[in-house]
Amino acid sequence: MARPAHQQSLLCLLLLLFLTPFPPSYQQSTISPADIAALRAIKDSLTDLPGSHFFSTWDFASPDPCSTFLGLSCSSSAPARVTALSLGSALAGSLPASISSLSELTQLVLSPGIVTGPIPPEFSRLSALRVISLPHNRLTGPIPASLSALRNLHTLDLSYNQISGSVHPGLTALPQLKVLILSANRLSGEFPSVATTLLHLDARQNRLTGGIPRLPASLRYLSLSQNYLWGPLAELGSGSFPELAYLDLSMNRLSGPIPASLFSRPTVLSSMLLQRNNLSGVVPTAPRGESYGPGSIVDLSHNSLTGELSPILAGVETLYLNNNRLIGSVPDEYVRSVCDGTTRTLYLQHNYLTEFPLERGMSVPDSVSLCLSYNCMMPPVGLAGCPSSAGTQLSRPPGQCSLFIGGGGGSRG
Repeated sequence: MARPAHQQSLLCLLLLLFLTPFPPSYQQSTISPADIAALRAIKDSLTDLPGSHFFSTWDFASPDPCSTFLGLSCSSSAPARVTALSLGSALAGSLPASISSLSELTQLVLSPGIVTGPIPPEFSRLSALRVISLPHNRLTGPIPASLSALRNLHTLDLSYNQISGSVHPGLTALPQLKVLILSANRLSGEFPSVATTLLHLDARQNRLTGGIPRLPASLRYLSLSQNYLWGPLAELGSGSFPELAYLDLSMNRLSGPIPASLFSRPTVLSSMLLQRNNLSGVVPTAPRGESYGPGSIVDLSHNSLTGELSPILAGVETLYLNNNRLIGSVPDEYVRSVCDGTTRTLYLQHNYLTEFPLERGMSVPDSVSLCLSYNCMMPPVGLAGCPSSAGTQLSRPPGQCSLFIGGGGGSRG
């Protein structure tokens, strides 16, 4: 039996409504409602600076934020969950505690900007978090002690902010932590012992005090420069850092001798920066391991090193030994390394050296910076490679040389 006309019209209308997609503003999002609420709070707390358009793609009418929002990565589950959040550069505002509602977040990255305020302690709820990277902003307050609960954390980068307070011991005991970058902040107190297989530690340019902390043998990169550390380098003298390639302890108040093990390791330190401390004693003469290669740099300048110069550092590409109390003749190994261009920078000024034995027929390449001024000799080569801080005096007054080296010295230059 035929349907009445009005019933047919109603049926057609219902079919049309069923088959026609809803406008985007009415569609159900593919992402978790809890995550959508957190993303809204993030957009409310942060804003683009002039010229930045990061949040222009954060249109909450979109049916699929995971594919349209900049800086978002999501799981393939239904509903999708945010797994990585990379907030773009040139943002202002503050970090909202609601980020902790993104319960499956594994990576939180904030690009350089002027984001201010504290790091929310609620971040400790993000148990899956592996990366926190918030560098080059204006974050303040302490590092929340609650972050010590993040047992899966691999990388923490809080560098170039205004973070203050001390470093909680629980942070340096996290079992998965491999990269810890806290440089250029206002951290103070003693740095805690590191009880994890850390690979990279950078806490330079802070206000840290005390001695060098207990460190793991796994370290490959260590920088604690420009702090107020004091005491000896004994912690580094055990020879138990077989992977260490970069060491920077410059501009502290460290004292005592340099451990011989730093020069005779199986894997050579490609960068060893110990300048502007109170280190004393001689440059060790122990046999070294591998040879220094291209790009190597050793800076022992502005200390109180004494005795004759050991040949152990010959072959370093950039070598600073200036402003110490070294005596005697410069070993032939350094002269050959300079003349063949292996060593491209050699600063020996402001010592008590008596000879640079440049033999007849040997010359210093124009590409090499060699500075020998203000020693107990007349330099045999020009001073084109000297910095302005070396001064204009070619050699020390004889009275200083005779007092310091007991009347020995002299010049064969």
